[in-house]
Amino acid sequence: MPAPRRRSSADTSPPVTTRLRPLAGGALLIAAGIALTGCFGPGPDEGGGSADGDFADDGCTSVVVATSSEKVNMLDALADAFKESPQHDRLDECATVRPINVSSGDATRFLTAGGDWPDDDTRRWPTMWSPASTVWTDRVAAAASPALVGEPQSFTHTPVVFGVPVTMAKALGWPGTEIGIADFEALCQDPQGWASVGKPLWGSFKISKTNPNTSTTGLSAILMQSYEASGKSADLTADDVAAAAEFSRVFEECVIHYGDTTGKVLTRLYDETQNGAGGSGYVSAVALEETSLLNYNQGNPDSHTVQPGEELTPPKEKLVAVYPSGGSMWSDNPITVLGADWVTEAQATAGAAFAEFLQTEAAQRIVPDYGFRPLDPAAPLGDLFTAEYGVDPSGPAVTLPKPSVEVVSAAIDQWTQIRKPSSVLEVIDISGSMDEPIGDGRSKLDGAIEGAQSTLGHFRSSDEVGVWAFTTGVESAAGRNLVVLRDVEPLASDRESVDASLDDLRYAHRDGTPLYDAIAAAYDEMTARAEPGRINAIVLLSDGQDTDSSISLDSLVAKIGSSSREGGDDAPVRIFPIAYGEGADTGALQRIAEATGGQWFDASDAAKIDLVFASVINNF
Repeated sequence: MPAPRRRSSADTSPPVTTRLRPLAGGALLIAAGIALTGCFGPGPDEGGGSADGDFADDGCTSVVVATSSEKVNMLDALADAFKESPQHDRLDECATVRPINVSSGDATRFLTAGGDWPDDDTRRWPTMWSPASTVWTDRVAAAASPALVGEPQSFTHTPVVFGVPVTMAKALGWPGTEIGIADFEALCQDPQGWASVGKPLWGSFKISKTNPNTSTTGLSAILMQSYEASGKSADLTADDVAAAAEFSRVFEECVIHYGDTTGKVLTRLYDETQNGAGGSGYVSAVALEETSLLNYNQGNPDSHTVQPGEELTPPKEKLVAVYPSGGSMWSDNPITVLGADWVTEAQATAGAAFAEFLQTEAAQRIVPDYGFRPLDPAAPLGDLFTAEYGVDPSGPAVTLPKPSVEVVSAAIDQWTQIRKPSSVLEVIDISGSMDEPIGDGRSKLDGAIEGAQSTLGHFRSSDEVGVWAFTTGVESAAGRNLVVLRDVEPLASDRESVDASLDDLRYAHRDGTPLYDAIAAAYDEMTARAEPGRINAIVLLSDGQDTDSSISLDSLVAKIGSSSREGGDDAPVRIFPIAYGEGADTGALQRIAEATGGQWFDASDAAKIDLVFASVINNF
């Protein structure tokens, strides 16, 4: 079926405008004003329009909806339909509905911090919030104020499933055999991995999950693990979560790495599938929402906004949805008018009308076109919800209810302790170009130092952390053109000393950019010490092109890519490059990431380096 037409944040077509009159009767979703703050916020390239595009002043009241990424496309279409609705006709002020992409976890942090919304462009400050789950609105209500999140009301939902390549799913007995999280846990625990089901060439069983501090899917997955271990399908308690610690710890050992979105993992899987023989040893099962799986199978692995005329190419091997036999959590996708002091009465009125419209039959008919389920289980789902696209419209058989805020907090706290341990070497470019300013009073080097320092609080004392720097004209025990600020060893109580060592980089010698040689040396160091059961990784930051290496890019890729072949090994070392500033060699850094099964990150807007570091560190 052709992909639905989806309006991009970069479209030049006119924004959605509505003429509004006051609603007769019924309380508006307006709450008392509360001030907000945060340390950083989404930039104009993170969805929902550019500073001078969709956000240009059109003379109408602007209603910005901060929403999780997978709903931006759908909310664009719903905003278009809103202008033809009775809810629109009852209002008498011109308004423009504008979805922007802000992850549920990030928005939760911003809203609970107190103060203003953390974006320099006040036009992007949200009137409404639509996280993926009311788990997040509950957390803000408990940590800040119920008035801040108003009266959230779900308008669509999607279950959390495990996406498994169809060939692998069949090896597990799909579709005739029920598959549960305990079956995945058993494969994780079995040292034979895939060999235990007759597929020794596939190596170990590998799971991808997102970080529950920022991702609804990641949070739902750890709650589903606790439900599975307890044998319950309701009334999960904090004691149940505590009792599930060992079960969840074993499950976490299969995780390749964490992240803040499934989109990057799915894009990596898609690229491998398209460019290889049709299969991939990168990952065996991905915890994701059903809607993301539907997008993947249409050829849209990162759920981006499909442009008019854009043709999607389905993957050579689709993912199928495994609805765990013990049950699934659902992302219930609420929307609410924020009770923030920057939300005007006109914005609140328009936002309340839009929220009311989302409950109507006209709106509910639209949501299945975007891979979401309408609120009425008897409503038709359309052509997407079929086996052709890897889903079963009758699943899941068991719905797991959302636990209390206290239980959710207990699960997140437990994950912090039992998540897969990590061994990470941070490698920082200190070449001469790092002295360039980034526009906020800092140099590139200042931003890199502060970004690296901000990551240290993420690691546990038992996690291994090392820091190297590279440029020409220096030497250390690690080799020529390398400076060792800290060997890779347990962080323990050394955070302050690592902070101080990073500060010393401000006074370091700075010259050329032996990028490939530095990566080769770091890779040798990490592969020599890599252990099964850990996330073994290199975080690389570079702001330029290689100028001084003895190894070529092709030779480097051949060297570092050997362990990511199908089946891989038990302790792969993955590289996560940050392309820092406009001069970074994004093409080379992307190849380096892909060769090892890592991910690359775009920090072309160098002032956003703190935000990018936060995204990178979510993988560990």
